[in-house]
Amino acid sequence: MCHAFFDSASFYRELYQFDQAIAAEVGAAGCPHCGAKLHVANYPRKPRGIRGVLGPSYQLRLSFCCARDGCRRRTTPPSMRFLGRKVYLGIIVILVTAVEHGVCSAHRHRLIESLDLWSQTMARWRQWWRGGFMGSRCWREARGRFMPPVDASRLPGALLGRLVGPDTAHRCRLLLRLLTPVTTTSWTGSVRGVIDPQKM
Repeated sequence: MCHAFFDSASFYRELYQFDQAIAAEVGAAGCPHCGAKLHVANYPRKPRGIRGVLGPSYQLRLSFCCARDGCRRRTTPPSMRFLGRKVYLGIIVILVTAVEHGVCSAHRHRLIESLDLWSQTMARWRQWWRGGFMGSRCWREARGRFMPPVDASRLPGALLGRLVGPDTAHRCRLLLRLLTPVTTTSWTGSVRGVIDPQKM
């Protein structure tokens, strides 16, 4: 599995553009709780691992809050950059756990070392894939699209391998898109209208 795109600034700019498109649709729809206008209320993030190629846009998670007194509830759009509250970016969580089944131990060790990852962190990620993710509505809805079924014991590598695209970067974008429902708990709509897989 080639990860030549992993430290590519253009790859991360593209993910940010997808997040902007998602946020624009969520913001235009208004508060999902009361229908009032949403105000921009981005909040800071400090992603670990590869900050050098990210740029200042990765220091913010795009978010909104309701403008109506009495509601003021936060609405955080789904993201193709941030995997919920995890301090590492979604792409890192995907690739590091996926390489367990597809890369030689020396390459895997270099990747882990370059990201300054702890073994406990990786164990939590593996547990999330086999527990939290498999129990999510996102996975329950997505798994039916794959025939034969994806080997859940080899997530996310098995899922990444089943996605169709010209290269690993494209398949990673598709997987990040698939994961968007699990990246937020304050918005439950669909991002299908703003992300066209054919244009990724």
